[in-house]
Amino acid sequence: MPEIAKKRPEFRNINALKDLPTYRWPIASIVSGLHRISGVLMFVLLPFVIWLFDTSVSSEISFDRFRSAFEDGIGFVPGVVVKLAALALIWAYLQHLFAGLRHLWSDVSHKAVSKEFGARSAQLVLGLSLLFTAALGAKLFGLY
Repeated sequence: MPEIAKKRPEFRNINALKDLPTYRWPIASIVSGLHRISGVLMFVLLPFVIWLFDTSVSSEISFDRFRSAFEDGIGFVPGVVVKLAALALIWAYLQHLFAGLRHLWSDVSHKAVSKEFGARSAQLVLGLSLLFTAALGAKLFGLY
């Protein structure tokens, strides 16, 4: 006798204030959302990246200004905020890179289209991006 599929619950009139805070996102959807957020963050911080590159390679004087931006700050912005912006940019780049490689792998590999692979690869992407960000952040803040 064939099994009868259980009827899935229907959600109409979802209350954003009541239902969304209690909804548990799967790790794959969290990483997918972070991929989009990191792309937006890299786009928004693009003027900062261009300024960093231009200041670091123009001359020795501008390179000294580049280094002092991380120690003394820029104008009224303290150096720690500049370092935090650079750290956010490092995280965004690494998250976007690893999540993009994950998406490419799942596009090319037919074995990578399973729920289990999605969860495991999302955990790997999140772990790698946070690990590399912590290592580069430690270097940025002078811990080694």
